[in-house]
Amino acid sequence: MLPDVLSRLRVPMVAAPLFIVSHPDLVIAQCCAGIVGSFPALNAREGEGESVMLEAWLKRITEALDRWNQAHPDTPAAPFAVNQIVHRSNARLERDLEICARWKVPIWITSLGARPEVNEAAHSCGGIALHDVINDRFARKAIEKGADGLIAVAAGAGGHAGHQSPFALIREIRDWFDGPLLLSGAIATGDAVLAAQAMGADLAYVGSPFIATKEANAAPDYKQMIVDSGASDIVTSALFTGVSGNYLGPSIRKAGLDPDNLPASQTDMNFADGASKPKAWSAIWGAGQGIGAVRDVVPAADLIARIGREYAAARQRLAL
Repeated sequence: MLPDVLSRLRVPMVAAPLFIVSHPDLVIAQCCAGIVGSFPALNAREGEGESVMLEAWLKRITEALDRWNQAHPDTPAAPFAVNQIVHRSNARLERDLEICARWKVPIWITSLGARPEVNEAAHSCGGIALHDVINDRFARKAIEKGADGLIAVAAGAGGHAGHQSPFALIREIRDWFDGPLLLSGAIATGDAVLAAQAMGADLAYVGSPFIATKEANAAPDYKQMIVDSGASDIVTSALFTGVSGNYLGPSIRKAGLDPDNLPASQTDMNFADGASKPKAWSAIWGAGQGIGAVRDVVPAADLIARIGREYAAARQRLAL
């Protein structure tokens, strides 16, 4: 059974936290449209002498959702989530945990490491912790260290994707875990959301389609490249961050590299300065294999409504 915070979504989806792209405008739009919106804490970047931007973002999101709920009591906003990069180079982690606990963030998404103290921080304010994993071994470690739920990142997902088929990954985890389970990997339609549930996931975890939305903090060329590209344009490489990920081939080509002949990784992931890749790769854009379903740059609410209609039609078609 899903925890209460995840049980009343208008579409069974969580929007994935997207590096650079996910900002308050997008999160607020996602939540008001009835799905969990999220952002990486490190997207709230801070320069010397600036105020704590993460705190300002949490205040803005919380107040905007409160206003929505007062104005729309029959269609309340979904809760939001903050992604914490649990990596040894993230010097902000301890401070960001304290800020998120103080603002009572309802859903915490953890990546690149499972640490009990992060889960404890989530629980201290009544939140739940969901950890993203690429295989069954990491899934077991996450639950052992106190995570409440899992995000199975399968082949085809954008950014740092796994290599396993969603059928295999979900089945192995469901053999022993009956808690909240989300599936990530090329999900861009309502049919795919229903398929994720059919194979054993509770919710779909959707990222790349939100890059091509009006509210996304992405360059116009990035949004248009999502619209113009398909699964065959996705290239898998560890060159850009030191960890295998999926990227838009046209952006690699535009940067002067041959996407079919990329060198091996020479980069170590480093979050000490709030970035996960060198500036030389700043225009290498991540995306998942589901982008062929993205036809236009639209408001996030329109994207969610389209997926919701497709989901309802798929259920009806299968008489569910």
